Amino acid sequence: MRVVIVGGTTGIGLATAERLVESGAEVFITGRSEERLESALKRLGGHAEGQAADARDGAALRALFERVGAFDHLVVTVTGRGGAAPLAELTAGGITEAVQGKLIPHLMTAQAALAAGLSRQGSITFVSAASAGAAYPGVSLLAAVNGAIEATVPGLAVELAPVRVNAVSPGVIDTDWWEGLGDEARAAFLAGTAATLPVGRVGTPADVALTIEYAVRNSFLTGTVLTIDGGGRLKTA
Repeated sequence: MRVVIVGGTTGIGLATAERLVESGAEVFITGRSEERLESALKRLGGHAEGQAADARDGAALRALFERVGAFDHLVVTVTGRGGAAPLAELTAGGITEAVQGKLIPHLMTAQAALAAGLSRQGSITFVSAASAGAAYPGVSLLAAVNGAIEATVPGLAVELAPVRVNAVSPGVIDTDWWEGLGDEARAAFLAGTAATLPVGRVGTPADVALTIEYAVRNSFLTGTVLTIDGGGRLKTA
């Protein structure tokens, strides 16, 4: 089994690469930073291949998949920064940046993979976010972008069949996505969130990687969004 992970050099993508390598898969990772790519490949112990590429660049994606050749599964974990703000503070530029940072790379990566070597018996797994269904102040733009990704899943599962198409929708996960808060604010936010969740903790990249592996390996799963949020969607006393 050969798996390409776009956004596989850090966080959830890297944790997924580690899990799949450990279970015997051939893994090819990519990310924008050469430095992070080298670090990730070193962490994977030489059991994976990789190439730096910007998923927002169509030509770079085509070149990437030409190098990869035939493969079985695609995982897209690309995400942008920012986007959390009240409606009154959103700008046209910020909205465009959010769409270009996540929605466009997800769809264009899938398109490039299909035009290249993705197996017809394989799968595409997107990584959205539980903000797609969140009802909190300041998350409308995040909800719009991640909700758009999730909305494509059923239609693509039918359009691209027998290729399977699914999405994994994580809740609050302890990754570098939160680094913009600063160390103290980040720690306080994660601790406060953990206290509200039925499982009593926030998620880890490894938690999400386990779910992604399930989506990749289960050949009877398609058109599905798998939420992994520690019970965050539930109302607790």
